[in-house]
Formats: sequence, structure tokens, C-alpha cells
Amino acid sequence: MILSNGNILSPSTHDRFLTGILWCFSLLASLILGLILFFLVYNSLPVLWDIGISKFFLDSSWHPSEALFNLTPMLVGSLLIMLGAILLAAPLGIVSAIFCRFYAPKVIAVFYQSLIELLSGIPSVVYGFWGLVTLVPLIQKVNPPGTSLLAGIIVLALMILPTVSLIADATFANLPKEYFQGAAGLSLSRFTLLTQIILPASKSGLLTSVILAAGRAIGETMAILMICGNIAQIPDSLFSPVRTLTANIALEMAYAMGNHRSALFVSGLLLMVIIFALVSLAHRAGKGSVYA
Repeated sequence: MILSNGNILSPSTHDRFLTGILWCFSLLASLILGLILFFLVYNSLPVLWDIGISKFFLDSSWHPSEALFNLTPMLVGSLLIMLGAILLAAPLGIVSAIFCRFYAPKVIAVFYQSLIELLSGIPSVVYGFWGLVTLVPLIQKVNPPGTSLLAGIIVLALMILPTVSLIADATFANLPKEYFQGAAGLSLSRFTLLTQIILPASKSGLLTSVILAAGRAIGETMAILMICGNIAQIPDSLFSPVRTLTANIALEMAYAMGNHRSALFVSGLLLMVIIFALVSLAHRAGKGSVYA
């Protein structure tokens, strides 16, 4: 490579420079993550030393002013909304990716792909506002009060659908061409190619898309805050109001003090543990993909 001043930059020098830059960014990202984790642990320790871990799961309710710190209703609410949204979004997202990649005419596929990308860029508050003014009144007609676990599941499914669809489409796009050439040589039908070759070969990538979407779902705050009712209880039906861990932090951090404030940091630490677990699962799943 010849520079503007006439000097020659050897490939090895260029590679070392680029490697150094990448190492710096990697260390910076690790440092930021470490600082966030340290911040959460440091602010969680006062209440953990004072009351222990068991009270966060064994207390009768969540009333920090009365020294009751049960996080179980918020944890259950978060997990139920995440699981419900995944059950809706995963099959829809994978089917939409299959449609775009293997069935739709090119013009329709490009339009549909652009629509999915647009959905991924819509702010969560817009989803929440739509759910509040449109979806919640519809659910209220069926079973009041409308703000409920079901509303959260539907809105969150729409929010994570692009994540599943786009990653699934990228998985299909990166399959080796030999698979398709071999299928053509055997005169396999499109359905047989899809069910016997494409989906089995893509299972790791598809699983990764679902796990990453779950990570997005468990961390959502604003939309859930607007449409789920924010009552700290374990729901007994899809129409019951719920409160999630993220919504709990957003609602109470502004006025929390002492052990109450520290308990909210425990909520954040619990969310970090769940996210780390999901990322680890996604990493393990990605190792088995055909493009890893």
C-alpha cells in the first residue's frame, strides 16, 4: 500500500495498527461493562448486607416503606411477558424470513424487508402509545381493565418481531450455496429443500435470533410501563395487570431512598444476570451455526 507521501506501508504494519485499534475498542467495551456491573453491585450491597437475599423472594409483598422487598411478582411478570412475546414473535418472524427469502417475488420481498427494518427503528414509546390508545381499549371491552399481561405480550411481540425476522433472514442468506446446488441436482421440491435442508442447517442461527429477541424483551421499559397496569402481583390470567422489573425501577427510582433505593439496584442486578444468561445461550447456539 502506497501512502500519499510516497512511503510504503507494509501489510504487517497495517495489520498491527488495525489490531491495536480493535484491542483498544474491545478493552473499552469491557471496561464500560465492568463499571456498570461494579456500579450495580456497589449500590446493591447495603440492602443485601442488611436484609440478605432470601427476603427478595420470601417476603409477603413489595412495600419497601414497610421493609417488605419481595421481587418475585416483578420477576414473574417480566418472565411471563418475555415468554409470551417470544411464543408469538418467534414463529411469525421465522415464517416472514422464509417468505421473503424463498417464496416472495423480489419486489414484494424488498418492500417487506424494508417494512421489517422500519419496525425495528420505531421508538418503544410509540409502540406503548399505540398499545395504550388502541390495544388496551379493545382488551378492556373483553375483560377490564385492559392494561394487562396480554397487552404487554402483544406489544412486545411486535417490538421483537424485527429482531427475529432480520437475524433469521441473515442466517438463511449465509447458508452455503452447495446446499441449494445439491438440492437442485436432486430435483428436490422447494418444500422438501426447506424442511429437510434449510431449517435443520439453520437451527443454531434461528435459536440465536430467538434468544437475542428474548434479551431485548426482558429489558424493555417504556412500552411495558404504559400498558401493563404496574400492579406488583403474580397474574392469575392474561387479563391481570402486572409490573415488570424494569417498570418497577422506572416508577420508583425518582423518590427511593435508603434500602428502597438499594433494592431497586438489586432489581437491575437481577436483570443483568438474566441478560448474561441469555447472551451466553446465544453464544453457545451461534457456535453451531453454519456461518460461525
